[in-house]
Amino acid sequence: MPALNHPRPHTETLVNGLRVTLRHAPNLKRCAAALRVAAGSHDVPLAWPGLAHFLEHLLFLGTERFPASQGLMAYVQSHGGQVNARTSERTTDYFFELPTQAFTAGLERLSDMLAHPRMNPDDQQREREVLHAEFVAWSQDPTAQQKQALFDGLSEAHPLRGFHAGNRDSLPLEQPEFQQALQHFHQRFYQTEQMTLSLVGPQNLDELRVMAETFGSVIADGKKNPQPSPLPLMTTSDRRYQQTGERRLDMLFVLEALPESSAEALAFLCHWLNAEKPGGLLADLRERGLAEKLKAEPLYQFAGQALLHIEFTLPTHAPATGIRERLTDWLSFFARQDWSGLREEYAALLQRQQHVSSALQLARLDSEQRDVGLSAQGVLALKLILEKIGAVDNVNGAWHLPAPNPFLHSEAPATNANLIRGQTSAHRGLRTFAQDRSRSRRERSPMQFTQALPDNSVEGAIYLRWRLDSTPGSKLQSRLESNLQPLREDARQAGVDFSFSASGNEWLLKMTGLQEPMPIVLEHALKALTTLDADVSPSEPTGAALIPIRQLLKALPDHCLGHTANPDDAQPLWSSARWEGLAIGLSTQTQAAMGLALSRIPGTPDNQLTPPPTIPSQRLWTAVDTGSSEHALLLFCPTATEELADEAAWRLLAHVCQTPFYQRLRVELQLGYAVFSTLRQIHGQTGLLFGVQSPNVAAADLLHHIEQFLNGLPALIEAIDDTMFITQRQALAEQFTVDALPTVQAAELLWQGKLSGRSSDYLTQLPDAIERIDRAQLLAAAQRLNQAEGGWRCLANSPAPGAPWQATK
Repeated sequence: MPALNHPRPHTETLVNGLRVTLRHAPNLKRCAAALRVAAGSHDVPLAWPGLAHFLEHLLFLGTERFPASQGLMAYVQSHGGQVNARTSERTTDYFFELPTQAFTAGLERLSDMLAHPRMNPDDQQREREVLHAEFVAWSQDPTAQQKQALFDGLSEAHPLRGFHAGNRDSLPLEQPEFQQALQHFHQRFYQTEQMTLSLVGPQNLDELRVMAETFGSVIADGKKNPQPSPLPLMTTSDRRYQQTGERRLDMLFVLEALPESSAEALAFLCHWLNAEKPGGLLADLRERGLAEKLKAEPLYQFAGQALLHIEFTLPTHAPATGIRERLTDWLSFFARQDWSGLREEYAALLQRQQHVSSALQLARLDSEQRDVGLSAQGVLALKLILEKIGAVDNVNGAWHLPAPNPFLHSEAPATNANLIRGQTSAHRGLRTFAQDRSRSRRERSPMQFTQALPDNSVEGAIYLRWRLDSTPGSKLQSRLESNLQPLREDARQAGVDFSFSASGNEWLLKMTGLQEPMPIVLEHALKALTTLDADVSPSEPTGAALIPIRQLLKALPDHCLGHTANPDDAQPLWSSARWEGLAIGLSTQTQAAMGLALSRIPGTPDNQLTPPPTIPSQRLWTAVDTGSSEHALLLFCPTATEELADEAAWRLLAHVCQTPFYQRLRVELQLGYAVFSTLRQIHGQTGLLFGVQSPNVAAADLLHHIEQFLNGLPALIEAIDDTMFITQRQALAEQFTVDALPTVQAAELLWQGKLSGRSSDYLTQLPDAIERIDRAQLLAAAQRLNQAEGGWRCLANSPAPGAPWQATK
């Protein structure tokens, strides 16, 4: 197995004052950039709250050189990348990820939009309406208001107590003074010494440095403008306060005069506060019936100030008493420990997570410029923090440090690990699913090890699906997820992300990440799923409520499958379950180590390939209660047939639609701030997915706007000139080559390909199929789409509008 990447990036300051971090990561197939501006919402003049957030939005609206249709957002979307921005209290971040061959042009667009924003009046008017819609949603969101209320115990003079989102009233575009302030803010802060650029990719450091220098040459030179320290967080001598609500207790610790290493110290402290293992604070509170969940995180950090928040989720009808005493006792215990072992494990898990992070995750991490782990300076800062938040000398509880993570230190696989049926000396019997079908075997290997990806990577993926005779009840699903949670956290720290989800009559266990610990993680997961303790009770959902459009996205897969009964007993379901699996990118060593885990998979091996569900020529509407006054709608339009040519055509339709759909519904019609179109594969079914959330336009009207857009799709295709058509088709095809796909994305494509009956060379066939789609075929696909030949499925938080739509449960 190849060596893992070094966890530290190279850091330097260019001659023009631009600070850069450069990370050479040869295992990555994509590149990413994260640009941090040392200025945020708290650096805006008091007269214009929201100005920094407003400027962030304006910069994406195009420049003279790159109008919106050719700007960063459109360019990244057209190449299958990711792009976003965020305005925080004292920083503003812009970040994107692209395939390697498209990265330089993306950087060119980022530098141009930062240096030469157009800011014309019409753009400003439209974008202010978008911000106002976001403000309305924020003001009506109980979770957002609850978070804002956490600052109520602070000094009224501190900017954390102020309003910074921006709306029509705070952004008076017509006033010359506002326009002057907008220009001044851009000129003052959007210059080289106020910025940090982080680049990550497989290129060597010299190549990355040239990219950084080219980027910096476009940005205006300037001296760093110090950001003034804010007023004290509190005007009294109190250094903590608490708030109580329904089933929650919030404790907030106010910290002043902290050293520079306090950020890493707080991250270290929060990690161990959040640990669920025996001996920790949460395990103690659960045993005493005082709390069910705990979440510790710093809400704010700047210039030696920090606000530490610890949120406790309480049992139903339980008073918020006794928790403060247990917290103080645990902090006192923790302060007296030798942290050397914890520091070693913490550094190991951070490095593991970096090894499986995407280019974008690494670039954003590097922009924080923190040490990996807890440094010697961080130890001193942690001691000071513990002293400030109330750690005392005496300890009353029988605390102990958590047991080491068993997955962080790999063991050599057993030399005689069990092998699956049909292995050969050459390939150890790990047949591809295409070979199995082509040979018409009476017995298939239920766990198929595809060779579609090379096995010399540190990453891999495992999928296990069980088809059940009946739909598992929600209580059983919750119990299983609760039973898996401690294991999931240990696995995540060791570089393996896994999920266990239910959809209709199916269970799916999915693992991605570092392949080396996967066999032992899989073994533990199967044991946890099949030995459910009687005393494990499901916990009620207490996390932040999702916005309506995200609730619909979460519900969509379940509504694409049928339902039957709802038992809450796991054993009958397991005994009748039929399972199949797919392993991707695993080395021979990892495959051999999986023998014991494979022998423990419950249920009966499934020898029948189930075709994906279809809804031919039907228009099905499902109403989902999202508990919100805002309107949200998803429209899922599957392919007309299951042929690969139709999938290729649908992917090209999605590619052509993405930017114009956003431009039409969000920018021109201003229907809402959550507007998107994409291609989605669900249970092997490929379809176009359109989504809109609007504060004031009803779902039926949102659907009407989507249908109008689709009716105009043939004209949109006809308007693309031949050169652009070929360019767009080529850009899309290149996204699906094995050399360009990150392991996680390639694994998901192969799994969906298996469910839809594709051959194991699916990743080779798909780019070729896309390249073969000509304009006439794409127009024919658009016609089949508009005629709903593959069926349409709509999820909305309102009832069906009537014919031709059929309401479903």
